[in-house]
Amino acid sequence: MRFIYTALFHLLLPFVLVRLYWRGMKAPEYRKRWLERLAVYNKPYPQQVIWFHAVSVGEAEAVFPLVRLMQQRHRQAHFLVTTTTPTGSSRVKAVLGDRVEHVYLPYDLPSVVRRFLDTFQPKLAVIMEKEIWPNLFAQCGENNIPLFIINARLSANSAKGYRKIPSLVIPALGNVTSIATQTEEDRRRFVEIGAPEDRTLALGNIKFDVVVDEKLVGEGRELKRRLFAGRFVWIIASTHKGEDEIFMMLYRQLKVDIPELLLLIVPRHPERFQEVKRLAEERELNTVMRSVNDACSSDTDVYIADTMGELKMLYAAADIAFVGGSMVPVGGHNILEPLAVGLPVMFGPHMINFKEIADKVLAMQAALQCLDEQHIIGTAKRLHADAAFRERLTEKGGEFLRRNQGATGRVCSILEQSL
Repeated sequence: MRFIYTALFHLLLPFVLVRLYWRGMKAPEYRKRWLERLAVYNKPYPQQVIWFHAVSVGEAEAVFPLVRLMQQRHRQAHFLVTTTTPTGSSRVKAVLGDRVEHVYLPYDLPSVVRRFLDTFQPKLAVIMEKEIWPNLFAQCGENNIPLFIINARLSANSAKGYRKIPSLVIPALGNVTSIATQTEEDRRRFVEIGAPEDRTLALGNIKFDVVVDEKLVGEGRELKRRLFAGRFVWIIASTHKGEDEIFMMLYRQLKVDIPELLLLIVPRHPERFQEVKRLAEERELNTVMRSVNDACSSDTDVYIADTMGELKMLYAAADIAFVGGSMVPVGGHNILEPLAVGLPVMFGPHMINFKEIADKVLAMQAALQCLDEQHIIGTAKRLHADAAFRERLTEKGGEFLRRNQGATGRVCSILEQSL
């Protein structure tokens, strides 16, 4: 089966590259560093690395505390972090800088994977969440490279898909040293698709171990004082196509009762920055772009954060938060970061990618799920009017995080058994 998979990948590679070029029309970074995706490098790299792979920004943010912990414990080791997206790459460089090497994950073709492994010779390979790459996993097994899938999660739909190709999935998972899942349900699903039961452990979600940089919080508070003084700032974080229009409409309605309201929109993808600006201007909303660095006035309606890597700081500049990707069927985004900053948090009905977190936070009444636009309006009005309610939410949010922390240390311990 892996032979057929590889043959199909070879046939599809030209289309993959065309798609990469097409994406580069809106996000130019996709047109750069193509050779890395084929494991062709223009400079020497250290070998015997401890290698972490995180697809994009969300996975990268989650793995940073683990990388830092491993660096503290293994100061002589070299570290490599790969990503798939340019936004993930930018975040790795911004947070970890030259303390790690970064390249894009190579395509899962035997010769390409072989060049990648020959170049870096990992002594440990750590994959975030749920990516299964048959050729990469096979060559890790052939080269006796300890391979881990950590913070692993698997939805019912994904599990159903994997069960249709057991001759590809089961051998791939057989090369994995250990799988550390977020929940017992994730563990059960991985075992059902062929993961060895004795090597699949439910160790918790490392995203709960979110680290809040007090310096960033201070910068956010200063931004609030300098630009947003006297405004009730509602941050809409990680928005996707179809969501910005919803919140611009809601802003119009809420402004009647909350005249000091300011809508702070943070689009998930940089290629949408100008699109969101256009949407606001079409609705005759007075708009400021963060990159222009214009001061907000009392007439400013919408402040668009068209910069990367500032979300935590911007959370600290807000009064309440709504986490996007949840009003359209994207599956939601990480609600733990605004909770860690101390914000009252709302999210929409579409949270399948964060179902465990959403269920737990709602059970503790530490955040608010809004099922439709009218629900959002009522919730936002209550949060604005009731400071004691906001304070109770932030206290419960902090308690929720504390109760669920510790997975990073547990994962670190199983990784170190292979070093």
